Amino acid sequence: MSDHITIRKAPGKWSVRSGGAVLGESANALELSEGDYDPVIYFPREDIAMAFLDRSDKTTRCPHKGDASYYSIVNRSSVTRDAAWSYEDPLPAMERIKGYLAFVVGDTVKVEQI
Repeated sequence: MSDHITIRKAPGKWSVRSGGAVLGESANALELSEGDYDPVIYFPREDIAMAFLDRSDKTTRCPHKGDASYYSIVNRSSVTRDAAWSYEDPLPAMERIKGYLAFVVGDTVKVEQI
């Protein structure tokens, strides 16, 4: 694992909401800390209502984690483009986040400990 990235089980239960809808809740979330960035909560895919997510064309590359695929959140009132990402085939040192999703927190997306 990269020496500036740590992954641990996130304490407690976490939720992600968008547009008034709860997209998921999990007691099995992971917290990824990387350098000086704020920690990011990763949710197991099975704890997310994937019907709200549409795969987008956006991808990015992290030299420490690999290639990220992005998803837009689609609900009855809005579309939040590229609001979630997943490392579907992460580099070997980051294998622990495979099958997890993280969210771009902002005005329309909230990730909270509950």
